Amino acid sequence: MGQADLNHDGGAGTGKAYGARPLLVMAGLFFIIGFVTWLNGPLITFVQVAFGLGPVGAFLVPMCFYLAYFFCAFPATALARRLGLYCGIRLALGVMAAGTLGFGECVGRQWYPGALAGLSVLGAGLTLLQVAVNPYVTLLGPAAQAARRIAWMGIANKLSGIIAPVVFSILVMPDIGGVVARLAQAGPARQHAAMLTGFAHAVVLPYRSMAAALLLVALALRHAGLPDLRLTCRDVAPPTGRMPARAWVGIGVVFVYVGVEVMAGDGIGLYARGMGLAVEQTRFLTAFTLAAMLGGYGLGSMMVPAVVRPAPYLALSAAMGVGLCVAAIMAHGMSSVLCVALLGLANAMMMPILFPLVLHGAGAWRARVNALLVMAFCGGAVMPQCFALLQGAWGMKAAFMGLVVPGYGVIGLFALGAWRRAWGLGRAA
Repeated sequence: MGQADLNHDGGAGTGKAYGARPLLVMAGLFFIIGFVTWLNGPLITFVQVAFGLGPVGAFLVPMCFYLAYFFCAFPATALARRLGLYCGIRLALGVMAAGTLGFGECVGRQWYPGALAGLSVLGAGLTLLQVAVNPYVTLLGPAAQAARRIAWMGIANKLSGIIAPVVFSILVMPDIGGVVARLAQAGPARQHAAMLTGFAHAVVLPYRSMAAALLLVALALRHAGLPDLRLTCRDVAPPTGRMPARAWVGIGVVFVYVGVEVMAGDGIGLYARGMGLAVEQTRFLTAFTLAAMLGGYGLGSMMVPAVVRPAPYLALSAAMGVGLCVAAIMAHGMSSVLCVALLGLANAMMMPILFPLVLHGAGAWRARVNALLVMAFCGGAVMPQCFALLQGAWGMKAAFMGLVVPGYGVIGLFALGAWRRAWGLGRAA
């Protein structure tokens, strides 16, 4: 079993090729990450019906899930360093299995606080998996080819994001429109409660199966022959002074971006119902957003950096997001909803560009900034909950666009600043 170091630059590779098997295994893990993450969209609709919740209560689903990134990023990074990336990945899958099982069992028993606790455990396991699997892929070969390896991982992640909402909707809520209609016509409270119990119980078997699958993957990794790659810091002394202001700004921009991304993926169902679409028409909308993201990822992979440099492409992506928001404001019904789904096209390459831009400006603080960037994923908890709180008072379009459009503005300004700095360096050279 080989070992390798990843220094603070975050871009090291082993210089050694390990063959196709480890990369295929890592692609499978990125598929799992996408599958688990993008179930939140249809889950919001599901818990609204199963627990009789309003938007604020239902949007506790992404809030609990993404807050785990905030609380667990530094502990997860420490665990990955102590245990090694290989053992960290296996432990992460075990934690995710526990959270998945807990969520399903609590939903089946109609105990919403327990279900949210299960999602928090699932998010904690996913945080550990994220901080272990990303550097692992970076280390699986020469540094010059790391971007290509990560690109394939991104494709696996987006494909699972398309599949997950469709599978969940077919297995768990194939007749959700009929359920909502029957609940509205139900007579005695006992009959109403019995219908909700039956609907909620539909999630138990799929989540038990997911938990078992995660455990099986964790056990199978023991016999997968994966190299034991480790994170170690080669810096003799920790950085001194204050972390650069540019790094703090970049962390804030990542916080905003994740909020925007989750709004487009998980908030689209509520937005669509506000545009007059029936609940059964909203089941697959998260998959539409992820399909647009997959298309944007493919386009961006061909364009950056071969045709367009990263910073201007990020600025163009932000401008596209604003343009689609304007189109959504002017449109109505399904046309407006499709404009929101197409935000996935604008969002696709933002994170692959933002991460290296922020790390590049962090100097000797890159190791700490890397963990803070993972913490910034909690933007996916804050912005959707603000949307749920504001949509009743502001109206659906105003609440959605009032959060998303300024978000794209912040990202665009950051991109323009990075573009200007890169241009100035080029002229100086």
